Amino acid sequence: MVNRCTSVFINGACFSVLLTLSPMLHSAVLEEVIVTAQLREQSLQDVPVSVSAISGEKMMEAGLNKIQDLQAYVPNLTMSENGIGTAIYIRGIGSGINQGFEQSVGMYVDGVYYGRAQLARAPFLDLARVEVLRGPQNILYGKNSIAGAISIITARPSDEFEGMVSGVYEPKHDEQVFDLTLSGPVSDTIGLRFSARKREFGGFVENLTLGRDEPRSEEETLRLKLVWDAADNLSVTLKGELGSFDVLGRQVEIIDDGASSSSNPLFTGRTYAEITDDTQVPGVLNIDSHDSVRNNYQDFKRSSNGDYSFNDTLNLTLSADWLRDEHMFTATTAYVAYEYDDLCDCDFTAAEGFKLVLKEEYKQISQEFRWMSPVGRDWEFIAGLYFQKNELYFFDSIIVDSDLIVQLLNAADGTEGGARGDRDPNPLATSPEEIAGIGDAGNAIANLTSPRDFNSDSLLGSGFMQATWNMREDLRLTFGGRYSYEKKSGSRKFRFGYLDYSERPFGETDTVAAISFAAERHDLQGKRQESQLSPLVNLQFDFTPEIMSYFTWSRGFKSGGFDARSNASPSADPVPQNPNAPADVSPRPVLIGTFEYEEEEAESIEVGAKMSLFDGAAELNIALFNTRYDNLQVSVFDGTLGFNVGNAASAITQGAELDGRWQITESLMLAGALAFLDFEFKDYQNGQCLAGQTPTAADGVNCDYTGKTNQYVADWAGNVLLAWQAPLTGTLGIGVSLDAIFTDDYNPSQNLDPMVDQDGYVKWNGRVGIGALDKTWDVALVGKNLTNETIITYANDTPTSYTIFGSKGHYAFLEAPRSIALQANYHW
Repeated sequence: MVNRCTSVFINGACFSVLLTLSPMLHSAVLEEVIVTAQLREQSLQDVPVSVSAISGEKMMEAGLNKIQDLQAYVPNLTMSENGIGTAIYIRGIGSGINQGFEQSVGMYVDGVYYGRAQLARAPFLDLARVEVLRGPQNILYGKNSIAGAISIITARPSDEFEGMVSGVYEPKHDEQVFDLTLSGPVSDTIGLRFSARKREFGGFVENLTLGRDEPRSEEETLRLKLVWDAADNLSVTLKGELGSFDVLGRQVEIIDDGASSSSNPLFTGRTYAEITDDTQVPGVLNIDSHDSVRNNYQDFKRSSNGDYSFNDTLNLTLSADWLRDEHMFTATTAYVAYEYDDLCDCDFTAAEGFKLVLKEEYKQISQEFRWMSPVGRDWEFIAGLYFQKNELYFFDSIIVDSDLIVQLLNAADGTEGGARGDRDPNPLATSPEEIAGIGDAGNAIANLTSPRDFNSDSLLGSGFMQATWNMREDLRLTFGGRYSYEKKSGSRKFRFGYLDYSERPFGETDTVAAISFAAERHDLQGKRQESQLSPLVNLQFDFTPEIMSYFTWSRGFKSGGFDARSNASPSADPVPQNPNAPADVSPRPVLIGTFEYEEEEAESIEVGAKMSLFDGAAELNIALFNTRYDNLQVSVFDGTLGFNVGNAASAITQGAELDGRWQITESLMLAGALAFLDFEFKDYQNGQCLAGQTPTAADGVNCDYTGKTNQYVADWAGNVLLAWQAPLTGTLGIGVSLDAIFTDDYNPSQNLDPMVDQDGYVKWNGRVGIGALDKTWDVALVGKNLTNETIITYANDTPTSYTIFGSKGHYAFLEAPRSIALQANYHW
């Protein structure tokens, strides 16, 4: 008789089944899934939280390379990358696009807070598991985890020497992945684990302008982890990790392009693509872009002059665990840093319009002290102190270094009687338009840059405690709280400059930028202090040894801060008059941007049950939740080039989440998850209007979103998996899995434009593999998106398309189409 433990990838989790292969028939039993969602090791079925756990082994087998890949298997989790940022949402709540934000979904690696959005793009490497906790997690994880938490746990050194090499090759997208792991003891008290990954990806969107596939990426990650058993009751862990991920191009394209409604005869009735490809006025205007600009529909082909993103990350973590009288004391010190340099062809076409450069540098030092009592007593508790200091520097600038925008703005200014700039005749000028002061608006922004420097520093201290009273064997009461105090300072300086970023004098440039780009010079500084108490009460009751139910009430907070991406100051004063121009009869533009935003608050109720069925052969879990957010932080595209952060008055997200698994036979398993979500803004007066929409909010500028849903909210979504495995011979086995990921319609745009609604779909993934029963080797075919669904992950208005040309259009970021990869693994 041979016993073996075989894991399968189900419903976003690693589920193991103890199979007994013998002539006699034995019933299969689901192996217990152990998680650390509440910082202790617990059975997943004992954790009173809606949580999904995914093993590192199964993420590798399924080809999940980063957090964005997890969303297919974790209902109500969404992550999207776009041209200038990253957004993570759980249950319809996320932070949107702004480098000033910390994420509403907190990310933690080995217990260390990774609050910056860019770190969510980093690739996975040699993980033990990933746990996704839905709903506010402010007590044990921190005050900013107001929508949920993603806890990533890296693999530890093994007790015996072992190694692993793994390779993946996918020909269609030219994907190549190589992983190496070496692990084991180097002495009686010291264990080491070295991990390395190199991944190359050739892309799936054809750039018609440059004649290449995009996004082309190269990823390299190295990690060394040391565990020293310094004494019988003292263990020290040291981890160092270096990573880089560089990308050429983006998975984005123009998906629609409407005819212009402008009164300008050069634009009327023509699409943005037609205008920027061929607009001629003999002796005055000569616009002739690359023909690829006319590819203005969704077909996995793009028109672009090129983009890139070069990223480097560093993490050093030192942790010590000291056991005394069954109490565990833990101290964790960590340093996290990253930097990136980006170039975004942010008009998303081959037209030589404008580009955007971005640079960010971040440093974080944190210290946590934690005290955990022993379990199995009347009272159990976890308490601790946490300190964090971080520094952020962000720089970006628009660059207009071609004459396309210059010519088009001159033409618009001439036909509109000088309405795009100042009517400032100059009899000493050398060109007719400058002499007349009409038709010269474009000249004012020739070779323009808009250097912006943003700094934000923060000092945070907090204390937390969570205690459980085991009132009876079947009844437990847990309560706790986290008190946090934070000091934060911020500054943002926005200028107009020449190509070397030196500042231009005030003049017509400012008028033109205000009218066509909604941007004005400003120099802002601020300081803020805030403190909050996040409480929690949880009651657990075991109806039977197989059925646990729970009720949780909690209140969470997410700190306020400073807006990094607004192109205007909060002042309602008009843009100042150009001192070199005569008095203008037209009113000066009024731009109302943002700088400081306030903290948001969430109050949540969750009721759930976790059930073991059929003598341990099946499990079913359900959670019902209702969370109200006040002063919800939102980042709103200004319709042109910037984003403004504000606080929506209130919103409610509520719904139900179900997941289950059933070992039907020793060889066959069925699993699935289903989530229902209802999101509504209860009072939101400063939402982004659609292009050309008349403002509906009381301020006459924005649109009222009260009663509307949010970005990425689908009424229902889920997945179903069927997995079969069996021995072929005494040493060889086969495994086959097929899973369906499905969702109802949702909108991937911040302004909920119905033009870019994503239709509901069913996406199929599958894996067929053979390998040794002792797991020394296996070979598999891994298929993703087998039905070749077209899936939009983010969409928005084409920048400047409407504000300058009167043409309504949209761009979209896309998931990859169908791929089938060959995967091989060898262990020793």
